[in-house]
Amino acid sequence: MQVGLVGKPSSGKSSFFKASTLIDVPIAAYPFTTIKPNVGMGYVISDCVCQKYNLKCNPVNSQCIDGKRYIPVKLIDVAGLVPDAHLGKGLGNQFLDDLRQASCLIHIVDTSGTTDAEGKMTSGYDPCNDIRFLTKEIDLWFAGIVERGLSKYTAKKKFSKVDLLDILTGQLTGLGIKKGDIQLVLDKVGVDDIEKFASELRRVSKPIIIAANKIDLPGSDENMKKMREEFPDLTIIPTSAASEIALKKANEKGVVEYKNNSFTIKDENKIDEKQREGLKIIEEKVLKTYGSTGIQECLNKSVFEVLDNIVVYPVADINKLSDKKNNILPDAFLVKNGTTLKEFAFSIHSDIGEKFIGGLESKTKRKLGADYVLKNDDVIEILFQKR
Repeated sequence: MQVGLVGKPSSGKSSFFKASTLIDVPIAAYPFTTIKPNVGMGYVISDCVCQKYNLKCNPVNSQCIDGKRYIPVKLIDVAGLVPDAHLGKGLGNQFLDDLRQASCLIHIVDTSGTTDAEGKMTSGYDPCNDIRFLTKEIDLWFAGIVERGLSKYTAKKKFSKVDLLDILTGQLTGLGIKKGDIQLVLDKVGVDDIEKFASELRRVSKPIIIAANKIDLPGSDENMKKMREEFPDLTIIPTSAASEIALKKANEKGVVEYKNNSFTIKDENKIDEKQREGLKIIEEKVLKTYGSTGIQECLNKSVFEVLDNIVVYPVADINKLSDKKNNILPDAFLVKNGTTLKEFAFSIHSDIGEKFIGGLESKTKRKLGADYVLKNDDVIEILFQKR
C-alpha cells in the first residue's frame, strides 16, 4: 500500500515525510527542494490483538509497542505541484507520474497563508486556492489519460460497452485503478463528459485528505476554519510537521519522553532555555489546542477510514498463534474491508491462493470457507495443499 504526499512547493511536504519516517530529506524555504521523490516507510497504528489473547507477541513484519501494532505503509513525497502542472509547468509531468501507484493522497497545505501558489513567500494568501488548483490538476491529469484511451475506442468502426471498459482498463491499469472501479464510474456518470468522468474516477481510486500544516503559525486556525466551511466534504486535519520532528528528535536524544500525544522532560541538564521555550510553544499551541501534531492522525485516517482497511493476522499454527519459527502473531496485514479469505490467500502468495482449501479461526477453531469475509483483528490459519 502506498500513500502519496502532495502539495505545492514549500507547503511542508518534505517535513511531513520526515516527521512520518524520520528519514533525513532536503527541507528548505524555496520551491522545488524535492525533485526526485522521497520514498520511505511510515506506520499506521492499531491496538495489537495480542492484548485480547493475553500473549506477548513477536512481530516480524511490523512492531508492537505497549500493546500498539505499528504497521508499515509506503510513503511517496513527490515534487511540488503548481497550477498547469498537467501541461508540464514546473515539474508537473514528473510529479504526476510518481503518483501512479498511490492508493490515497494526503494534500499538505500551508495553512498559514505565507506562501503563494508557486511556493514563494508572501502574506495573506488564501490556502483554499491550493485545494482547488491541486485537485483540478490531478483530475485533468486523469482526464488526459482517459482521453488518450478513448481515442482508441472511437477509432474502432464497431465497438460495444465491453470494448469501452476493456480499453479504459488497459489505459488506466498503470494508475493502479481496478476494473471494478472503472465500471462503477462508467455506470454512474458515463464518458460523454470526460472531465466529469475523470474527476469521479480520481475521487474513487485516489481519494484526497487535507493536512492543514503549519497550524501553529499566526492566522492558520482561522484559515483552517475557512477551508472546512468551503470544503465540508473533505477530511481536514490540523498538523504541525515541524513540531512532530522536534518532539521525535528530542525523544531520540533522551531529552523528553514523547508518547500518547504528550511529552515530559526527562533530563533538565540536556535542555537550554531556548529549547525549553520551543517545547512550551509546541505544548500550548499544538498539543493542548489540537490534541496532537496531526501527523499520525493523517496516516491512520487515510488507511483505516478513507481506504477502509482492517488488520488481519495470518498464522501457520492456529493453536499456538505462531508461524513456523514459533513467532507469536508475527504478521499484521492491512486488507480492504470486505475481502474474502480466498482473496486474502492470493494476496499473501499466488501459490497459497491456487492451492487454497479453507481456513481456521482462532477463537472457535471453526473451519472457514473461501467466501468468509474477514473482520478486523481476525487471526486466521489458511489451509492449503502442501504439494
